[in-house]
Amino acid sequence: MNGKVYRSELTPVSFLRRSAYVFPEKPAVVYGGRRYTYAELEERVNRLSSRLKEAGLSKGDRVAFLCPNTPPLLEAHFAVPAAGLVLVAINTRLGPDEVSYIIEHSGAKMVFVDAELERLLADVEDVEKVRIDDTGEAGDPYEDYLAEGSPEPVEDVLEDEEETISINYTSGTTGRPKGVMYSHRGAYLSALGNVIEAGMGYETKYLWTLPMFHCNGWTFPWAVTAIAGTHVCLRKVDSARIWELFEAEEITHYCAAPTVQIGIVNDENARELERTIAAVIAGAPPSPTLIGNLTELNIDPLHVYGLTEVYGPITVNRPGPGFDGLDLEEQARLLARQGQGYVTADLVRVVDDDMNDVSRDGETMGEIVMHGNMVGKGYFENEEATREAFEGGWYHSGDVAVWHPDGYVEIRDRSKDVIVSGGENISTIEVEQTIDQHPAVMEAAVVAIPDEKWGERPKAFVTLKKGQEATEQEIIDFCKGKIARFKAPAAVEFGELPKTSTGKVQKFVLRDREWAGQEKRVH
Repeated sequence: MNGKVYRSELTPVSFLRRSAYVFPEKPAVVYGGRRYTYAELEERVNRLSSRLKEAGLSKGDRVAFLCPNTPPLLEAHFAVPAAGLVLVAINTRLGPDEVSYIIEHSGAKMVFVDAELERLLADVEDVEKVRIDDTGEAGDPYEDYLAEGSPEPVEDVLEDEEETISINYTSGTTGRPKGVMYSHRGAYLSALGNVIEAGMGYETKYLWTLPMFHCNGWTFPWAVTAIAGTHVCLRKVDSARIWELFEAEEITHYCAAPTVQIGIVNDENARELERTIAAVIAGAPPSPTLIGNLTELNIDPLHVYGLTEVYGPITVNRPGPGFDGLDLEEQARLLARQGQGYVTADLVRVVDDDMNDVSRDGETMGEIVMHGNMVGKGYFENEEATREAFEGGWYHSGDVAVWHPDGYVEIRDRSKDVIVSGGENISTIEVEQTIDQHPAVMEAAVVAIPDEKWGERPKAFVTLKKGQEATEQEIIDFCKGKIARFKAPAAVEFGELPKTSTGKVQKFVLRDREWAGQEKRVH
């Protein structure tokens, strides 16, 4: 305590204390046959916290969790920081080398690991491990570990809300992953921002389709708990199972990247829902086609945008006056923009190389930069990367965007993905969204390929819907009929798209293959 009666240090750990006090019998967690009330969830968290305190760890030590979207990882989001420790939630789809690096780099003193993922720790030594069999019953090492803890709350040791609550490692597509440090204050405000922007309330039933290891589940473990919502845990993302749970658990909200949303709308069980479900979309720009498909199923798409460095989403696209009077195609086009800052964040800017704002004409391109309450503290044990990414007091996203007259921003590409063909800039996102309009296409990715005359030309990689057919020339001609001919792909290849562990298309894999043996020009 700082002795000031008009304030206390902000921490999302407090959300569980309040919800368990006010709504002790309310359902907190649903996971198969397991059901925990808020009183029971709090007791489990208390037991884990007390065991961690007894483990001889010092304040600020890191504790890693390597498990899917199961109750233990949800519990860790409260128990670890309550014990004065720092949570490191590890991507479950990484390889042993990457997992070992994260544990070593973070200096984790303990790691809790799901039994199915224990093989990823084969090279990890000198770190205490607790296996999670995911049974919820006695005999499960994790459950036995909790059973020895105290059901009473541990002593609060938070002295400053700027202390680190978690470290989230980036996907590491261009080198070793970097650990982004989140603060208690930032996590608190980000969680409340999600409550407000996603329109969640005390009757929220949230389905865990988004990995909790990804930006701490965009801070939704804390957000859902803040309004005593129900966490419906899902061990594995499966579209058919998702449609079952939509009905069986009366889901009101879920979050997912476009690639997961595409699977949901194209599942054979997809049908128009009797009641609306809110779907928060981020991770990559959703196409107007996908937004339209969700709307037709009575799934209300909320497009947000962000990065690991900003607690997940930091901007939101909320329609303005007159939106309902537009035709559905125009609505979908406008909803595909990235919008503006959360109510708990500062407004984002689009700037040129000299950090001057670009014209708000919807055409002049620049880089999106952010600062304020929802920007991470920097990279753990990496001052050079922190200095570069946060130069000038703003976080540099690397996303190329335009600024519209209404103040909303719209991503045109990642800086490394922009195609320069004969001196003309081509947005791969624009080409992808055009291809997505073809009725046979499920999803597409566009990258630059070398061209003797133009330097670079677009090439499209396309996944078709089940049972649908299309030819290369058909896709090319379709694009030429909708966008400038020079933007149309010069070639089309059909098949599955390579993706990161969080569902993002790995354009660098496609690009590197096409440029093998040649030097790719850096823009």
